[in-house]
Amino acid sequence: MKSDRQNNLNGWDKEIGELISAASGGFLFGIPLLYTMEVWFIGSFIQPPILLSVLVIMFVVVVLLNKIEGFREQQAQTFWETTAESIETLAIGIVCTTLMLIVLGRIDLETPLSEILGKIIFESVPFCLGVAFSRSLLTGNTKIDFDPEDQQSTGGSSSKGDIWHDSLADFGATLIGTLFVAFSIAPTEEVIMLAASFSPLELLILIFVSLYISYGIVFAAQFTNYDQRHQQQGLFQNPQTETIISYLISLIAGIIMLWFFHQLTFSDPWFIWLRYGIILGFPASIGGAAGRLTV
Repeated sequence: MKSDRQNNLNGWDKEIGELISAASGGFLFGIPLLYTMEVWFIGSFIQPPILLSVLVIMFVVVVLLNKIEGFREQQAQTFWETTAESIETLAIGIVCTTLMLIVLGRIDLETPLSEILGKIIFESVPFCLGVAFSRSLLTGNTKIDFDPEDQQSTGGSSSKGDIWHDSLADFGATLIGTLFVAFSIAPTEEVIMLAASFSPLELLILIFVSLYISYGIVFAAQFTNYDQRHQQQGLFQNPQTETIISYLISLIAGIIMLWFFHQLTFSDPWFIWLRYGIILGFPASIGGAAGRLTV
């Protein structure tokens, strides 16, 4: 009987610890946007169909992130376990966001319901991403690790499983770093101001600067896993292709973030999308490079 009670207590301690860790990751990732006035305005006038779309997209993204990260120590093994962890992730992020909006006085009993829902859902996006990233953010432990000893144990041969594993690890790490750095920059007016002041030649120079700096961070500065990255397999294959592919991932992710925060609309011409994307792609690619140092 005592043993059962002790096991129950240990189970609750573990559950509470994981929830606190998840909430901490949410606050670490979500706090900057709580102090961004542009996001308050977007949440105030957003239409219900768009809010529903945001919820659906956010859930899909969280499911994908929980397949490679997640806030629990034990990785979800089945589709239903991943779905359950994703619902918990959204619930933690939304509760934390609601509490902070109340504390900061952004919503109260006199705020219209549509405005409350808009602010909560828009502000909860970074909180939910922070919850999904909480393990790697707070502990440095990631479920998508790159371990060269595993390859040596197989005689250094590159199986399809190794290639996809390494590619997934790089993709996930690039996306995490990109979101971590660029998500709080995307809704600001500074992106639009810079894009308006840049000539085509200056945009081209910014692309090369983004590529060279991200290459320098990952391969030239000889940080902790410099040797490991040179041994890496996968679709990224070598430093040059890895730098280019990772930049494209950061660029596309940045453009999606700009659309998400209404900085871009489908009525805008393609060159505006590209111009804004290149501006945000600079910090996004640096975040992506920093993210790849963790795997």
